Amino acid sequence: MALVSHRYGGADGGNPGRSAAEIAAEKQAESEAKAIYRDILGRAPEHDFDPTIERVKSLMSLLGDPQRSFRAIHLTGTNGKTSTARMIERLLRELGLRTGRFTSPHLHSVRERIAIDGESISAVRFVEVWRDVEPYVAMVDAELAGRGESQLSFFEVLTGLAFAAFADAPVDVAVIEVGMGGEWDSTNVVDAEVAVVTPISRDHERWLGHTLAEIATVKSGIIKALDPPAVVVTAEQREEVATVIADAARSRGARVVAEGYDIDVAERTVAVGGQVINLRGTGGLYTEIFLPLHGAHQAQNALLALASVEAFLGGGALDPAVVEVAFAEVDAPGRLEIVRRSPTVLVDAAHNPAGAEVLVAALEEAFAFSRLVGVVGVMADKDAEGILSVLEPELAEVVITHSSSMRSMDVDDLAEIARDVFGEDRVHVAERLDDALALAVDLTENDDRLGGTGVLVAGSVILAADARAMFGRA
Repeated sequence: MALVSHRYGGADGGNPGRSAAEIAAEKQAESEAKAIYRDILGRAPEHDFDPTIERVKSLMSLLGDPQRSFRAIHLTGTNGKTSTARMIERLLRELGLRTGRFTSPHLHSVRERIAIDGESISAVRFVEVWRDVEPYVAMVDAELAGRGESQLSFFEVLTGLAFAAFADAPVDVAVIEVGMGGEWDSTNVVDAEVAVVTPISRDHERWLGHTLAEIATVKSGIIKALDPPAVVVTAEQREEVATVIADAARSRGARVVAEGYDIDVAERTVAVGGQVINLRGTGGLYTEIFLPLHGAHQAQNALLALASVEAFLGGGALDPAVVEVAFAEVDAPGRLEIVRRSPTVLVDAAHNPAGAEVLVAALEEAFAFSRLVGVVGVMADKDAEGILSVLEPELAEVVITHSSSMRSMDVDDLAEIARDVFGEDRVHVAERLDDALALAVDLTENDDRLGGTGVLVAGSVILAADARAMFGRA
């Protein structure tokens, strides 16, 4: 399929000169969109599902297979998927392509998950697309009920809605992040010519397996046998993971572009507000690129994004000016984000031990706190002890709380784990996040040493979202 460039505004709106009637329609649509979200949310949640894509295939077939109307780059891995997806999308948009982006979870609004030309789908378009998709969802639900099966899940429905929105826009290319895993993930109905694998570690073991090889096998399911062959762009992985990815690619005739062999972060220097990086892609060396994000992991994400777009466009070099502009304008909300100063309050969505490790490394590199107090809440199905153990050396004290999610771990249970890790005297408890933040700020003032003090909010994507909202970042 040939690339087609569209330079007109997105189907989701964004015209700054809107009329009063358009503004009123948007407000009405906001209310309707929230009601639709609540209704879809009443289905099986995205963390409780049947591991199959046959149900989504049925929905796509009824919708006319919208996923076949655009080219795609598909991402899997354990951490870094959303940041990498945002970087890929920004590069593609700077190249003049019309883009769709489907990521999860969202921070504040479900509409964030479906972006067209870099902007969340508007409430008006969200409602319009849902009204188009809804009758077909009902048809699949009825068919499933007839077989004694549960209705389509939240994520299955949302995937259908996203792909329909992208087809209707229409977009040239969609950047699609898996919801979970890969092989049986709802998004895997798409045949992406570029598959991206961010670092794989242990997470979601109930569904993906208890060994890294098992997890990698599920995730490598996004690699497709295509003509011309697909390209797999992978981060540096542990040996057992790299072997699984290589075997999967070989069996499907795909070509592998691997960090450490074909591509590298050649150089990286900490800078004010981020870092300056040199990236060696398949098309050559790109130098002096400013990336307004902290940490070696974000440089790695940028490398994967660059190599993915190179592969998407045939493997040659990209215009260095395009790369420079695109990366300079990348943002990653809730990823080591400063939401307040004096004291500095940082918010990060790290929600597993591997994510906590890259968070700690970035903190040590980019900040010099004399005293850092943590505000931590963790989902009940996560490795709380692992997360807290990684954070412990960086935190003078920790305030245990919980997010607005019903899946959040009970505060008393998490506090008990925290006391085992930190010791009794360093652990505080606050049921409400606003109280936890206030207490943490007070605790940063209990330090007479020279240097900056700060508060770190981490442990859950939803906790990060809740904190951002309290500081007016929603």
